[in-house]
Amino acid sequence: MEQSMEVDYIIVGAGSAGCVLAERLSRDTGMRVLIIEAGGSDARFWIKMPLGYAHTFSDPRVTWQYSTQTDPGLNNRSAYWPRGRVLGGSGSINAMAYVRGLPHDFDDWEAAGASGWNWQTVLKTYEKLESQWENGRISGDGPLCISDLSARMHPFSAHFLQAARELNWPTPRNMNSAPEGGLSYFRSTVKNGRRWSTADAFLRPALQHRHVQLVKHAVVERLAIDNGQAVGVHYRLGGQLILAKARREVIVSAGAINTPQLLQLSGIGPAALLQSHGIKVVQDLSQVGQGLQDHLACTHYFAATEPTLNAKLGWKVGQFMAGMQYLLTRNGPLSVPVNQVGGFIRSDTSREHPDMQVYCNPAAYQIRADGKTVMTRDPGFLLSVQPCRPTSRGSVTIRSANPADAPLIQANSLTTEHDCADAIRAGRLLQTLAGTPTIKRLTRPSAGTDLLSMNDEQLLDNFRTRASTNFHPTCTCRMGHNANDSVLDARLRVHGVPGLRVVDASAFPNVTSGNTNAPTIMLAMRAADLILEDARAK
Repeated sequence: MEQSMEVDYIIVGAGSAGCVLAERLSRDTGMRVLIIEAGGSDARFWIKMPLGYAHTFSDPRVTWQYSTQTDPGLNNRSAYWPRGRVLGGSGSINAMAYVRGLPHDFDDWEAAGASGWNWQTVLKTYEKLESQWENGRISGDGPLCISDLSARMHPFSAHFLQAARELNWPTPRNMNSAPEGGLSYFRSTVKNGRRWSTADAFLRPALQHRHVQLVKHAVVERLAIDNGQAVGVHYRLGGQLILAKARREVIVSAGAINTPQLLQLSGIGPAALLQSHGIKVVQDLSQVGQGLQDHLACTHYFAATEPTLNAKLGWKVGQFMAGMQYLLTRNGPLSVPVNQVGGFIRSDTSREHPDMQVYCNPAAYQIRADGKTVMTRDPGFLLSVQPCRPTSRGSVTIRSANPADAPLIQANSLTTEHDCADAIRAGRLLQTLAGTPTIKRLTRPSAGTDLLSMNDEQLLDNFRTRASTNFHPTCTCRMGHNANDSVLDARLRVHGVPGLRVVDASAFPNVTSGNTNAPTIMLAMRAADLILEDARAK
């Protein structure tokens, strides 16, 4: 027999967005808020230690271990797409790079129908949620700690900035304050040597309120719909099925993969798809699960002439010593994410905006098909380039009417001429960076692929063979003008389904130029304001 309960707001998913919503909505002490999370606690050593994501990346206890369908654009390869199944969501298993994106990303959101999401508006939200920690100084009073870790980064990383100067690329102190681009040390969601996710910054303060309830290890199987309106959710906790009713709204923050899956399982999506699985159509919305965008990065590893992180972390004794240093001091190589230098670069001077994101890491390692990370003792480093704004779009669709079946993810990479041209430009940019005097001096000859000698045709083939996801899936329930081109209006309400909103990266109209965790947190912060505005208006 199904149990039932009633609250004011239900939030599905305690990830980067859901945690923010929980805290913001809980400020109204008259409102009862329920957060339902499929995973468990994030109080795990490998989650809190900044370099520990090499372990959590493939841990089934804290990840949804998704894989894409074979992708013709990437030589029919399938890619491993882990998503966070734990408090903090993917913000508890990511590389902690905090990158707002570029101003035109959000002006483009508004042009796509997301009225009120232009750069000037979202900038105010960013400033409200951030506190900047730099050299012992703190500026801003937002709950999310953004740290400058450059003083802790491996000395080898300084060489990447020297290479940038040789190319006359800007080297700003903070890429988030440099709309014209350039290479700099990454800012990270790390506080006092520990990962600082939205579970830390927002959820835990929210749970201090008695009117906020968190349910862990619970899977929402479908939304409860009454006369076309969302009134609650059906979720399973252990062997018990529970109906939670929402007096005000149901907010789905399950991420770019699980959110469209849940909507489709609930009868909201393309009618033909739903009917093929025997699901009653509640609202025929053709765009649910469509429009998937992600970043592809082409990465090359180089043997180094100087020590890199491999010297300390590529062998068990070194790992043990680094672990002891971290436990005793919260310092050392394990206290800093591996993404150390990066930024936005124009692939050529004719570009109006930076169109490539560059990553430079002082370590060489391989991520196997099963998600395991392997690092050798031989010194090495990597250079990686991702095109910022791909135009190819994929899809997420249910495999069956069974909530336990993972959805089908079709990435559809490199399906446009624009993206193929960008892949070649990414290769040229890699050649340019690898060919600087500093990088050439630091590179030992190897028997690997000769990147510098490739022509355009070879660069495109190299991209198809080598490129992989940067784990930034977005846009599968995007905001837009109307039900023909989108799933949500500009206030994140699902077209034609009162009482239902989507607040996560699936709501992006198009993918931002860089890492997507910061824009997701910003989106949730602003969404909470919209939800409370609408509640007051009623």
